[in-house]
Amino acid sequence: MPESACSLGEYYAERAAEYDEVYRKPERQADLSRLRRLLPRLVAGKRVLEIAAGTGYWTQALATTAAAITATDVNAETIAIAVEREYGPAPVSLRTADAYRLRDVPGEFDMVFCGFWWSHIARADIQGFLAGVRARTQPGTRLVLVDNRYVPGSSTSISRTTAEGDTYQQRQLASGRHFEVLKNFPRREQLAADLTVAAADLRWTELQYYWLADCVLR
Repeated sequence: MPESACSLGEYYAERAAEYDEVYRKPERQADLSRLRRLLPRLVAGKRVLEIAAGTGYWTQALATTAAAITATDVNAETIAIAVEREYGPAPVSLRTADAYRLRDVPGEFDMVFCGFWWSHIARADIQGFLAGVRARTQPGTRLVLVDNRYVPGSSTSISRTTAEGDTYQQRQLASGRHFEVLKNFPRREQLAADLTVAAADLRWTELQYYWLADCVLR
């Protein structure tokens, strides 16, 4: 039986060693290559706050053009893997931090990047998360989001949908443990509605397996 849906942090802590396996799916390589080309252009010369950086997979791409990066994740297990990567030329600071407690992260930023984190925010928590991001940054800061599209045959099947519209997947790790994981798949219209109060000038790029969006925080 799956573990509690509330154990997202525990799930990713245990998944740390196999975290990057999802980026090895053959059918997704063209999209991933395109994202690795698109993202450095967006963060060029920026002081980036990266939220939910995981093992630093995307931090490496950002560090090729950013001015500096503070990459955060709630799990020490994933940060420990990220520390072993090579970055540059941008200086990269790695630290454990809760995505909902950004006031604890030092530094000045003019770009916020969330890779594959938006999909793990419950519908009821979106506005609270955005309020925390806005409280930590200045108006005019750019917010860049990258996440999954739901593609049957490549994505893990959705196991249930709540009345609030949150969708869940049942996942099994190499250890054999099962978890029920919150994983939402918003379309452009839904994302635009969620960002209306917090941001403006939304730009959306839709690939086959992923989407990329950036906007300006109010």
